Amino acid sequence: MLPSLANPVFADAMAGIQDVAKEAGYTTIITNTDYSAGEELTAVHTMLSNRVDGLILTVTQATDNVLLERLDAEQIPYILLYNQTDKPGRCAVSVDNVAAAREVAERFIALGHRRAGMVTGMAAASDRADARRRGFLEGLRGAGIDHSPVIEVDFVHMDVTEKLRNLFAAPSAPSALFCSNDALAIAVIGALRTLGIRVPEDVSIIGFDGISIGELIEPCLTTVEQPSREMGRTAVRHLLDILSGEATRDMITLPHRLRPGATTGPVAAGPAILQNPQHHSQKERKP
Repeated sequence: MLPSLANPVFADAMAGIQDVAKEAGYTTIITNTDYSAGEELTAVHTMLSNRVDGLILTVTQATDNVLLERLDAEQIPYILLYNQTDKPGRCAVSVDNVAAAREVAERFIALGHRRAGMVTGMAAASDRADARRRGFLEGLRGAGIDHSPVIEVDFVHMDVTEKLRNLFAAPSAPSALFCSNDALAIAVIGALRTLGIRVPEDVSIIGFDGISIGELIEPCLTTVEQPSREMGRTAVRHLLDILSGEATRDMITLPHRLRPGATTGPVAAGPAILQNPQHHSQKERKP
């Protein structure tokens, strides 16, 4: 069960899941929830009615989750994917989202940025987004930066243009933006281009996920890369161990890396204040 089939990061994980499941003689049933906790209950009920042997789940929130409480009570084998949880007995495969986001803040600071903000999906719909927000703000506070704008947008529609227009109309507009996933980062870059704000000359951008399309856009995306396909493989292997009684239920954290790209650069001389949507012409934009 995944929150979306439109985001390539989940497609990568699904490929890894199917790699190992097929080798082990299992078939997979796939469903998505559109980041809805209510849809999670329906989706799992449907899968259990099909008598599945075990579940691989990405839930909105792994803490105080009614669905997981029910699965625990009924001793149904499952493993969380992308979620992080400190609750004993809940097994999960993820990266350290807080530490990774802290590294993003440190990267911006190393480039001289003191006005850094974040564009994120709704924290209520994703504990990953919430963890990345916390890590990013912790990293900024460690450098003495206490006031940073955070814009929340819908994961599905990602309509960011008007919110960015308002953000960059202020004299204190950020010179750097961290986006909670790559799909959102690509949407932000497109919206900034519409507003006449250049990346990275005016604003540096860092995403999160490491999807392959990020390397194909212009400029190529700087991002936190997580090994999604290997995370999917690891989830299946550990679930099979749980089914056979050979594994303990614990948190499995795989390594991430900050993948360099062309959407980051040194801080500009002044803030990119939006005065006119066309204040930067095509000729002024560098390739």
